This record gives sequence, structure tokens and C-alpha cells, in this order.
Amino acid sequence: MKVCPRCHKTYTDDNLNFCLEDGSVLNTMNAAPPPTNPMSDPRATGQPQGFSQPQQAGWNLQQPAPQQQYSMQPAKKSKAWVWVLLILGAVILVCGGGLIAAFVYVGNKAQEVANAVANTNYNVATKNRNTSTTSNSNSTSSSSRTAVEDLDLSNWVPDSSKYASIEYTDDELLVKNNDPKYYYVLAGTDKQKTVGADAVLTVRNVNNADTNLGYGLVFHSMTIPLMQGYAFVIDSKKKRYRVVHHSPTKEDAVVNWTRSDAIKDGTQPNTLEARDNGGTVDLYINDQKVNTIDNKFGYAEGVIGIYSSSSIPVAFSNMQLRR
Repeated sequence: MKVCPRCHKTYTDDNLNFCLEDGSVLNTMNAAPPPTNPMSDPRATGQPQGFSQPQQAGWNLQQPAPQQQYSMQPAKKSKAWVWVLLILGAVILVCGGGLIAAFVYVGNKAQEVANAVANTNYNVATKNRNTSTTSNSNSTSSSSRTAVEDLDLSNWVPDSSKYASIEYTDDELLVKNNDPKYYYVLAGTDKQKTVGADAVLTVRNVNNADTNLGYGLVFHSMTIPLMQGYAFVIDSKKKRYRVVHHSPTKEDAVVNWTRSDAIKDGTQPNTLEARDNGGTVDLYINDQKVNTIDNKFGYAEGVIGIYSSSSIPVAFSNMQLRR
């Protein structure tokens, strides 16, 4: 597969050398990732990008691009296989102090996409504030990494989103995706890398509501949402967690739902951590190690993000990177 370095449009024809949109020389992408579900999109400068994904076939993408819409359905190769060609157009607008672009993507969850339609709409946020502060922490965490970067979640609120209700209040980012069949992802900027770091996030089930897919921490993700990366999510009501890997149109289980007494139930906050060790990632809940996964599918320059689902309000706070 090849991708345009300017507009980020992708092509499956390896014999094609130039972008059909702007004539740029195409770059060869890495080998196609194993079947999984869509991932989270990047922000242009300082604001995370959001993606929402359904359990049913079909996905939408909201990205900074001049008022253009793209629609596509892949041809069926056989009765058993269906491949979806994802067209991502990204035109970053720069003026004045800079515009921060918010991306929202809807992808298919945990199964092959039979028929997919991608719609690209223009959506730009106008915030341009510092997103983090760095300090040496005296945290009670068992981690040996002490240089803490606190990320400002107030900057993670897009100007608008048709897929989720998002607001920042009382030092918490409140996210509620609009459709219970979908999950929603926000991804950080390319400066908020989780590689060689501890990614930390506190989550709270506001109403102790039921969830089928969970909510939690995204790490080692591309800034283009749901293209490549992991999500470490919990269900506090049932005191269980799972880990998934995202790739275009897929969400695959790395760790299936697993019960853990490390999880605080009800509406109590739970702190999730993914500590990168190079080839492996240690996963912690409330500073208790619950699992270790091989880092087979993470993005080499991956970033932090959040994941919500089931159309329930989830509060996110205390997002950190420790190095």
C-alpha cells in the first residue's frame, strides 16, 4: 500500500507512483497490519483527535480538510472476503497563531467490514494553548520513572463533534459517545509519545453504568486515530479489564475480558498505566500490575489517548507521561 505524504490519501495499487489528487510522489507504507479494528486520528498541532467506531459495518471520519466529502465502498473479492479501502485526506490549515484540527473517525468494531462508507467533513478547533507541564514527581507510584509530564485535558475538547458529547469541568474531561453501538477515541499529538514512557490516565464511570466495550487508556497509537495502536480499558461495574489492538477497520483482542480485584468498583476512579519496556508493556491498575503484553503491533512513534464506549458518561483526569 502507498500513501501520499501531502494529503495522506492511500492507494492499494503498488504500481501507482504519484498521488491522483496533488501529484506528489507516493511513499510505501508498512506491510498491512493484521486484521483488527480502526484506530485513532492525530491532531494537527495541540489538540487530540477523536474517533468513534461502531460494532456494525460502516465508519465515518471527521478530519481537517477543505469542505470535501469522500465516499467509497470496496469491491467484494469473493463471498468470504471483503476489503475496505480507507481514504484519508488531511489538509492542515495554518493561519495566525495556528489552527488545531480535531479528527473524528468512526470505524467497524471486532469484525470484517462487509460494506464501508467513509465521509470526510471539515472540522477545525481554534484553541492554541500549552498542553502540558513537566516536573519531577514524588509520586507514590512504584515506577522508577520520575520525570512527569502532566497533560492538560482541557485542550482535548473539540469545537464540535457529531459522534460524542465532550466537556471539561471540575478538572475532568467528560466524554459520552452518542451511539451505544460505537466506541469513541481521542488521540494525542506527536509530542505526547508513550514510547519509552509510562502512560497514565485516571478513569471514572460517572453513573456506574453498564458497558460492553469499556473505557480507558490508549497508548502506542498513531495520531491518525484507529490506524495502529492499543487500548487498555476497564469495566468497573464488573471489575474486569481487556486490551485491544487497532488497525484499519479492525479491533482485535490482545487480552480478553479478565476479572481483577485491583479495579475499584462503582463510580470510584481507577488509574490505568501502560509502562513501555521496549519489547513489552506492563499494565497496571491502581499501581497493581495486572498483565504484560508483547509490543508486536504498537506504532513506533505512538502517542497517548482515551477510549470510551456504550454511550455512557466517562470522566478522564490526571493524564500523565512519565519518563
